[in-house]
Order: sequence, then C-alpha cells, then structure tokens
Amino acid sequence: MGRETTPGSGGADLDGLGSDQMVAQLPEQGPEALAAQNRLRSLLRATEAIIGELSLPVVLRGIAESACRLVDAPYGALGVLAPDRQGLEEFIHVGVDDETAAKIGHLPFGKGLLGALIVDDPHPIRLHDLTTDARSVGFPEHHPPMRGFLGVPILVRGEVFGNLYLADVGSREFTAEDEELVSALAATAGIAIANARLYDEAKQRQRWLQASTEMTRELLTGADSSHFAMVASEVRRLADADAVTVVLPGDGGQFEVVVAVGQGADELTGMRYPREGTFAGHVLETSESLRVRDVGDPEEVAGRFVHVAAAIPAGPLMALPMVGADGPRGVLMVTRLHGRHPFTAADADMSATFAGHASVALELAEARQAQQQMVVLEDRARIARDLHDHVIQQLFGAGLTLQATLSTVAPAATGSLEDVIDRLDDSIRQIRAAIFGLRPRTTVDGSLRDTVLETAREASRALGFRPEVRFEGPVELVADDGLVRDVVAVTREALSNVARHAHARSARVHLRADADELCVIVEDDGTGMAELPRTRSGLSNLESRAHAHAGSLEIDTAPGRGTTLTWRTRLS
Repeated sequence: MGRETTPGSGGADLDGLGSDQMVAQLPEQGPEALAAQNRLRSLLRATEAIIGELSLPVVLRGIAESACRLVDAPYGALGVLAPDRQGLEEFIHVGVDDETAAKIGHLPFGKGLLGALIVDDPHPIRLHDLTTDARSVGFPEHHPPMRGFLGVPILVRGEVFGNLYLADVGSREFTAEDEELVSALAATAGIAIANARLYDEAKQRQRWLQASTEMTRELLTGADSSHFAMVASEVRRLADADAVTVVLPGDGGQFEVVVAVGQGADELTGMRYPREGTFAGHVLETSESLRVRDVGDPEEVAGRFVHVAAAIPAGPLMALPMVGADGPRGVLMVTRLHGRHPFTAADADMSATFAGHASVALELAEARQAQQQMVVLEDRARIARDLHDHVIQQLFGAGLTLQATLSTVAPAATGSLEDVIDRLDDSIRQIRAAIFGLRPRTTVDGSLRDTVLETAREASRALGFRPEVRFEGPVELVADDGLVRDVVAVTREALSNVARHAHARSARVHLRADADELCVIVEDDGTGMAELPRTRSGLSNLESRAHAHAGSLEIDTAPGRGTTLTWRTRLS
C-alpha cells in the first residue's frame, strides 16, 4: 500500500515531518489563516517541549514556561493542589525573579481568585482586569502589577492536579483563542504529568527492589535485633518517612516498640501499650495493610490507638504486617509529620512487599542460625558422651583399683595412694563439670525439676541403682540460671561421693522450696564416716556455692548410719 496523503497537499508525504514542517505543508491562506498556523505551530512546539520530559519537577516548570510563550504572557505560574485539596502545595512561577520573590515572601496559599479554580468551579477563568474581580484579594507588597488573567485547570486522569495561571500587565486582553490554546496545552500537560508520575513510580519501585535484594543478602548472613533497625532505616529512606517503628507482640496482650528510627525515636523505643483497639493490633489480626491520610482525623483513625502520635505530630501513616511462614510476626509503622503529602497506594504496595521480603529473610536467617547452633550442640554432646562413657569410667575404675590395693600395701605407702585417689576424684569432678558445660540444656524453660531428674538418672550408672528424687514446694518457680547450675552441681557432687565412698544400697534426693529458701538434701544408707576426709576440695566447692547465695552447707555423718548432706540457699 502507498502512503496516505492529506487532501489539498498535492500528494505531499507528511511522514517523518516535525511540527514546523507539518504546518508548512498547509495550503497558503490569508492573514487570519497564517495567524492560526502560527498559533498551531506554537502549540505543537509547546507540546513537544513538555511531552518529551519524564522528570516531574522539570515537566511542571516546562508547562508554565511553555504556556507563557504560547500566548506571549510575561507572567505565569503552575499551582499544585495540596493533599486535602484546600490550597496549594507547590507554586512554580515564571517571570518573577528570585530576588523579587524573596521580597514578596510566602507564595500564594491558593485563596481568593486562585482558589476559585480549585474549589468553586474547576473551569477556565478569563478576566480583562483581575483587580476588579470580587474574588481578588489583592497583591502583597513588592508584587509586580498585573492586569489580564487567564486560569486553566490541569486534569490528571479525571482529577484536578493543579491550575495554570497566566497574567499580563498591558491593555491587551486574553482572547477566547488564548483560552482555547492554553486549555489544549493543559490537556497535554495532564498526560505529561501522568507519564512523569508513572516514570517516577517505576524508578521508585526499582529502588525498592534493589534495596530489598541488598537487605535480603545482608540478613542471610545472620539474624539479631539490629536487623530490625536496618529494615526500619531502609523503609524510612525509601518511603521518605519521618519515623518508622517495628512493633512486636509481647506478653499479657501487650505490644512493644522494639525499634524506632527518625523523629521521636528515643521516646518511642521500648514503649509498651495494650494490643486491644490499636492500629497494630488490627493489622496483626487481618494481615492487611492500613493507610490513612492524617492520624489527626478522628474519622480516619476510627478510635484506634496510634502509638506514634504520642511522641510526634503524626500525619500520614502506613501500618504494614511483617508476614512470615506462620503469619504476621510484627507490624511496621511508617509515619510522616502532619501536613506532609499522604502515602500513595504505590507507596503502601512497595513498602508492604519490602516488609514481607524482610520477614522471610529474617526467618531464613534465624533458621540458618538455629541449624548452625544445633550442629555445634550435637558436636558438644558427642564430646560429652565420649568423656563420660570412656575417660571418666577409666579414671573411676583406676580409683577403685587403688582403693582395693590400700589394704595390701605397707602403711608408709598408704598416704601416697590416698593422695593419688583424691587427685583422681578431683580430675573426675573437673571432667564432669566440663561435660555439664558441653551438654545442651536439658531443661524446659529453665525447669529445675527436669534438670535434677536428669542428673539423678546419670548418677545411677555409678551408684548401681537409681536414687529416689522428691520435690516439695514451688520448685518450678526457680528460674535463675546460675542457681539452677549450682543446684545441679551440688546434687551431682553429693551423689558422686555416695558412689565412691558410702557403699550404699539406696540414696534419696529431696528438693524443698518455699518463699525464702531452697534446700537440697541428699541422704544415703551407707557406712558413714568417722570424720570428714582430710582433702575436702569437693566439699569446699559446695560451701562456696552456698555462700554465693547467702546459704550454708551441713553434713551429718557417723559410722554405720549413713550420711545426710544439707545445702541451703536464700531466695531473693
């Protein structure tokens, strides 16, 4: 098929022509037609000037400058509506130099005649003399004189984005043709602004994705509380927020702010408050994000408590769930100060995706850390088993052999052999202490009951029987790790002494606790002792442990009636 031609062009080919060339192809006309051609050429040039830009600030200034050139206006401005649509958030002006603008002071708020395009009637306004209009509120000091006025709204996807204002100082009046041209430019400007917004959003999504990738890589190297701070800092930077907090559920239906960055961080960190009737609670229950334009608006808040508002003048807010494999694990609260632009749906979407990635990365890092810790614990448990099953048994057997030899050696050598036996006993105690440190905790939430039962079970190998264990009082409430370790050491040492010296047929371990005291009593029905042994390293160790807790150690023993060891400690 051949190329299309325009009627009356003599078959001229218009493909690939610019705006000036396209207008030049029009048939020659009279002065009015030439003027129309010139206006069309100016409109096409202005359209090209703004449609080729993708940076929103550059686009906005380009619209104002192009409009001034289009109708030969010395002054022009573009006002961007505030989020509440009650005034102007930005005011880009053309024709007034920076020095004069500084003398004028604050830029217009969008009231009076300028506000008429925003609130009253978002349609073009054209005036011969704006100073005579009832809606005009006058000019501030140092403002240049203006007379003619043309205002046109700019629509982006059917909503008023802002307004284009043009002014003249001479007697020339803006015409209907001027209004038509500027209105056409405003329509094109709406498309250019929408494209610039989409471009900005695409770049912002790219930054979020890049930050999410870097954060995930960083989190997978390990997991600790500092990573929550890293997540909060990244969200604050990417979302252009003033404050970000990480809220986690605590005990007793409470929330705790574990991390806060930005405005009010010192006051917000560590804050605790009830979960019921809060934004964070709603997000945690529904796993859905919440976004409000202004925390100070009672209708938007709907009676829910917002902890950030207790520390800073909060405005726009996003509450985002940090969703893991088992559901939400916390809430990310992202806040801007009162009066700032609200978060968009794109902001909430990108922030929620980032928070989700952070939650998954944290869970993976924690699982990896737990796996590495399990490998270490298994290795330590293997070493502990080898020490217990081989080294201790060999030392214990050597000690028994030496004890059996005492009766067959000369009295002069007896003291030396007893010293060797005591050294073996001391070595066994040290190895057992090392084993206890190597073995993973067998307690459930620090349960003293389970720990003592496990210790008695282990001692049954050396005793030849299982000792009886009895508990009295609120033993389960003893949760101090240091005290639990001392009680285990006392029980193990006492049962070890029974196995080595008492020749007992039974033994009993009695743990008794009340509001003020914890008592460990170990009894046996063995041979007893005429006097305490000369080498008392083990007993001295038990005394030191008792004194560390403001307690005491007592030993009741006599030949033929067994031994009772009583170890007491104060409970604070």
